[in-house]
Amino acid sequence: MNDQNKPKQKPEETPKTVLGGTSAAKSSSGWKNLFAKRWVSPAIFMAAAAIIVTLMWIYQGADQTSKPTTGKTDTTEVSQGEEATAPEGKGEDTLPVIAGGEQMKWPLTDKAALQVELPFYDEKATDEEREAAVVQTGTSFSPHMGMDFADPDGKTFDVLAALSGKVTHVEQHPTNGNIVEITHEGGLVTVYQSLADIAVEEGDDVEQGTIIAKAGRNELERDLGIHLHYQILNNGKAINPSSLIVE
Repeated sequence: MNDQNKPKQKPEETPKTVLGGTSAAKSSSGWKNLFAKRWVSPAIFMAAAAIIVTLMWIYQGADQTSKPTTGKTDTTEVSQGEEATAPEGKGEDTLPVIAGGEQMKWPLTDKAALQVELPFYDEKATDEEREAAVVQTGTSFSPHMGMDFADPDGKTFDVLAALSGKVTHVEQHPTNGNIVEITHEGGLVTVYQSLADIAVEEGDDVEQGTIIAKAGRNELERDLGIHLHYQILNNGKAINPSSLIVE
């Protein structure tokens, strides 16, 4: 038979590729390859853990802000300029009156022969006593932080060291007159003002009862005439002499 008369055969059809199937197969294969790598699973776990911790932190923070504070709050207030006061039983009434084996005495030979011209301003005293212990200077008034002694006849008298100690200050003051200060054991300082005929110098060691000067005059309290202004200081604070000296 002639080849031209042979029936023509249909060419073989090339199988068609389904695009969708091929993409899915490739995607599935890609994920398998990705998860097959060792570092992928730990990385995913760490990322998930971080997200969970962050969500918990946000939730707890919001929960805490919505809850009232249960801790105790210190409501103690201190007013500016308010001076602290010592507890009862720890004030000036309990200060030691004995230093170096000595008991403090009045700086006078005979206190009974003298009179108190100006008392110490004691906040615990009566209104009448406090009024008597106020000093007027011009138009101003101030509490008297010492005791002033004078002879009824206006005579001078000896001024003694109330305790043994060291003379730490001697001064001729323009308004307070001649001043002597003696420092004693325990930090107490006795101050003697309105003096005349001073018999000690700075640096001198004096024994209790030593005559250090005589009573004189000063400009601040010139109306008192001849007198002694006596003061006791404890850490710079004026102390009522009557609270430290046994009569």
